[in-house]
Amino acid sequence: MKSAVIILPGLNRDRDMIAALTKISGTPPITVWQTETTIPADVDLIVIPGGFSYGDYLRCGAIAARMPVMQAVRDAVARGTRVIGVCNGFQILLEAGLLPGALMRNASLKFVCREVKLEVVNTQTAFTSLYTKGQIIRCPVAHHDGNFFADPDTLARIEDQGQVVFRYAEGTNPNGSLNDIAGLVNERGNVLGLMPHPENLIETAHGGADGRPLFEAALGAVAA
Repeated sequence: MKSAVIILPGLNRDRDMIAALTKISGTPPITVWQTETTIPADVDLIVIPGGFSYGDYLRCGAIAARMPVMQAVRDAVARGTRVIGVCNGFQILLEAGLLPGALMRNASLKFVCREVKLEVVNTQTAFTSLYTKGQIIRCPVAHHDGNFFADPDTLARIEDQGQVVFRYAEGTNPNGSLNDIAGLVNERGNVLGLMPHPENLIETAHGGADGRPLFEAALGAVAA
């Protein structure tokens, strides 16, 4: 199995993501720079990590979503490749039109950096199949614009179609997201976006490994 990490100016979680994928799969991911126009067809999983691409100018992820590499990501999604966007990566996927909805400024108007609890809502995806439905997991967040919003019709559709996979649980919603939405997939089920950082909770050195099954599932699913 082969994974790739997208590299954009201003991202600061790329090394964390590379380390996590290497530890879990045993194989370092390839890195793909913003100006690349293709991603090798034998890549099974693409990850867009967190940070502050292009300084969050205009809107978070807006400039990054228009870089050449994102057309390569769209092409990969179309051929069935799995894609994960974490934090700024989630924002980029939304700006690129690969996921529905939008992420606005946190309701508190403050940057939030703390641990939250997540409920696993849907385990019928390639990313969540190693969790149990209703399971509560721990995960850190660090963002200023993580307040998920969608118009009523879009919100009803993603709920009805089971596209919500993670919700903030036990009153830990850090940003005011509608329906406590912390992560969702596209209709096809091969693109996942989430605000929390599962790559920062994959081993005991991190204080827990609640994020590890997400990557094990994504990587294991492509090997099955």
